[in-house]
Amino acid sequence: MAVQTGLGEPRGPWFISPELDPDGRGWWDAPGSGRDPGGWRPGRLVAALAVVAVSAVSGALAGGVVASQSGTPGPAAASAAPVPAELVTAAERTVPGVVSVLAGGANGASATGSGFAIDDQQHLVTNDHILAKGGGGPVTVELPDGRRYEAEVVGREPRSDLAVLKVPPSAGLSPLPLAKPGATRVGEPVLAVGSPLGLSGTVTAGIVSALDRQVRLGNNRHSAVQTDASINPGNSGGPLVNARGEVVGVNTAIATIDGNGSIGIGFAIPIEQVQQSADTIIGKGG
Repeated sequence: MAVQTGLGEPRGPWFISPELDPDGRGWWDAPGSGRDPGGWRPGRLVAALAVVAVSAVSGALAGGVVASQSGTPGPAAASAAPVPAELVTAAERTVPGVVSVLAGGANGASATGSGFAIDDQQHLVTNDHILAKGGGGPVTVELPDGRRYEAEVVGREPRSDLAVLKVPPSAGLSPLPLAKPGATRVGEPVLAVGSPLGLSGTVTAGIVSALDRQVRLGNNRHSAVQTDASINPGNSGGPLVNARGEVVGVNTAIATIDGNGSIGIGFAIPIEQVQQSADTIIGKGG
């Protein structure tokens, strides 16, 4: 059995539901409301959900990766539902365009996440909070084939939690197609692709759980795509794609209970915001 360590523990601000007051309480839990006196208070349970940015910060244990040596599938593998053929095709098309991102390092702070090619000029989209946690240090990109490049930071937009990097033409990354604005639908299947816990090229599947979900990250409020595809530290900046392999959002945060990783509630910046911010950054930075 092997345990992977040193991958970082995510920390982040509270998830603010639109149904709750800014302090995380519902009407049934408000002081002086006269509701639910002295009993179980649902507002407090919901307030226990924290949304954390899903870059992995070095220096602490993010989670254990256990490898079985027996070669015998466990109960989950034996009962896994068949994967639709279109999702297999979507994964094959997406993985070659997704990279691992390391910001900072050496003797300073560092953070890891994911990113993807957005055009044939080798511009990459990722999350700004990865660069922020990296302390403004150098940014290294690792391609699916293991090649590494020092990336140029074209520009950052902290308000939208997006940043654009650029690698040399020799990287030869294929840009991922973007979904049409307004085309994403609740219930459609999606894949989250990235490097959770440093495991590059990881693909997880789920559906679009909700659209226009209001979440608060830092001092900014975001309208996000909610998904139940498994998202964990290191997935930050990676794409959420539909069954056609089109990017519908950038994986950014997860809701956790007591910081215990993915609970099936993840959030992605919608592709409309991603494209607008990327175009603005590239236009300013070249």
